[in-house]
Amino acid sequence: MQPADVDVHDRQHPGVATLFANSLYFLAPVRNGIISDLRQKVVEKILELPLSYFSEERKGDLMSRAQADVQEVEWSIVNVVESVAREPLVILGSLAFMIFVSPQLLVFVFALMLFSGLIIGGIGRSLRRQSGAVQTRLGLIGSLIEETLGGLRIIKGFNAEKWQEERFRRENKGYARMLTRLYRRKDLASPLSEFLGIAAVSVLLWFGARQVFAGELSAATFITFLYAFYNIIEPAKQLSSASYSMRKGLGALERVQSVLDAPVSISDTDAALPIASFGDRIEFKNVAFQYRNAERAALENINLTIPYGKVIALVGASGAGKSTIADLLPRFYDVSSGEILIDGKDIRTLRVRELRALMGIVSQEAILFNDTVRNNIAFGFPADAAAVEAAARAANAHEFIVRMPEGYDTNIGDRGSKLSGGQRQRLTIARALLKNPPILILDEATSALDSESEKLVQLALERLLQNRTALVIAHRLSTVQYADEIVVLDAGKIIERGTHETLMKSGLVYRKLVELQAL
Repeated sequence: MQPADVDVHDRQHPGVATLFANSLYFLAPVRNGIISDLRQKVVEKILELPLSYFSEERKGDLMSRAQADVQEVEWSIVNVVESVAREPLVILGSLAFMIFVSPQLLVFVFALMLFSGLIIGGIGRSLRRQSGAVQTRLGLIGSLIEETLGGLRIIKGFNAEKWQEERFRRENKGYARMLTRLYRRKDLASPLSEFLGIAAVSVLLWFGARQVFAGELSAATFITFLYAFYNIIEPAKQLSSASYSMRKGLGALERVQSVLDAPVSISDTDAALPIASFGDRIEFKNVAFQYRNAERAALENINLTIPYGKVIALVGASGAGKSTIADLLPRFYDVSSGEILIDGKDIRTLRVRELRALMGIVSQEAILFNDTVRNNIAFGFPADAAAVEAAARAANAHEFIVRMPEGYDTNIGDRGSKLSGGQRQRLTIARALLKNPPILILDEATSALDSESEKLVQLALERLLQNRTALVIAHRLSTVQYADEIVVLDAGKIIERGTHETLMKSGLVYRKLVELQAL
């Protein structure tokens, strides 16, 4: 219910105004609780969904569903609950009196109401469809804003401000046009209700007058019936207005519900097995994997064994399948065929949280959060100050941390924007050291660093790898020469494997890659 509608109604019925205000006072925690719970469920679902879901969705659109769509549900649905709960009682009471006065006239009134309902329902269905389209367009605008903020350096570096501005202008104008049509249709609710009400009264006067003049109905009875019908008109208009608002909100609710109903393909089964430690080997047996909507498989017939305490390096050109193997091990994705075993157990039969608790991940992009240094190192892991500092020292990060304005309590900005690339990467290594996992996944952890930063990070990585099983992905082959086995991938297949010395003697692709990087 819109504030303007409430004011008009309240001026006509001062007693209702007090009742309405009191009801809203007590409904406030209920209304806010519903929306808070809905928003919480959306975020919980986003955290539960597998990574494959997000490869098909825009980040900005998901943000719009969690924020703008949920807010639209509050404005359009929750705010009219009070009206929807109250007005039918008034209508039912009046209808009961009208049945008592004149059942014949009531049948005629029902015909008028049915006709009006068909008109209002048709517009309401159109409003619901338009509302969904508007919210989708708003999600696209959110994606463009998110891309603009994340890519400002590139946009400015390529003098693409006008191009991005024009791109946003097209979408923004399209959204404004759709929203104008939606509001025009919604704003028709009140005048349309007034027109239908006046038309219904006019027809009722004509029909009732004929019955009075024909002697079928007394004038007093007809006037009493007319008064009861008038008592229905105002609540009916309120319900009509509420119906339009709810139709608009249902479009937003459907977008929210599509996230809540999205299938979770990676989760624990009822028979999921616990796993508290790792002590033997990791095995990839005939593993194949293909991304959704991809033209070809990302991996084919991968057979790989990683014994406990050994370091296995994956090398190859971009798109060879290295990162895909790294993503399959912690079950970010599930294999299309074959199986991955840890200590002889298929990882799909294990509890997901316990499986991932065995692993530490250091990726090429240092994923940090807009929080303090301390909270980024201890992310998701309860640890005291001494343990955090010890991890930072081992990662060669303590020296630059203590030089920061507030030391470990310094906020590092959005995605660690206040730090250099090497500093950000050393914080992620400290985070992995603090977790102290038996299995490490290093995904090109030094490829984006300068030589000096790479040396410091490499020293930290060597400490991190001590007495651990590791799967290491690297473009800089100088960083994986120490590996117990080097696996060369091409187009999703293993084409060479062995130690650095063996591959330099007998390998063709690996030796060529090393020679190219030495130039």
